[in-house]
Amino acid sequence: MTIAVSPDAHPALVLNADFRPLSYYPLSLWSWQDAIKAVFLDRVNIVAEYEFAVSSPSFKMALPSVVSLKNYVRPSSTPAFTRFNVFLRDEFSCQYCGSTGELTFDHVIPRSKGGITSWTNVCAACSPCNLRKGNKMPKEADMFPRQKPFVPNVEHLHKNGRKFPPNYLHESWMDFLYWDTELEP
Repeated sequence: MTIAVSPDAHPALVLNADFRPLSYYPLSLWSWQDAIKAVFLDRVNIVAEYEFAVSSPSFKMALPSVVSLKNYVRPSSTPAFTRFNVFLRDEFSCQYCGSTGELTFDHVIPRSKGGITSWTNVCAACSPCNLRKGNKMPKEADMFPRQKPFVPNVEHLHKNGRKFPPNYLHESWMDFLYWDTELEP
């Protein structure tokens, strides 16, 4: 079957050479165009395909649904300090009240009082808690994070990421992913 495909449709799950996803959260996906380009550049092996194809007057190719890199990419042992990774470390919940809405970045020791922007001084906080704590030290505000901020390792972030499966999981990906969820029909 040949179809016209939008750029966001039919993404390819990208696996390292050891057949593990490059990342779980966000899930390592490439657009179908990037996957086909990598095939032509001989950078990946096609592991599974969709039932759909793209074609030109002289060429037809099934869209890859799973690709594996030909060369192993050594995963970083220390994750980047980003807002997203802080939220992931803190399981997308406020470290003061447990809320999952309106998350912000909170400096446990305010910057104005010598606190730095680092893994060990920043935590996820909902907007109301962040406003209530304001520019106060935890003891002044009587607000203490549920867990002390820490430097996570990549495995910790992957473990937390598996708690938040994406909305879409193609059945051809399931042998390579490890979420405790069933594929919806």
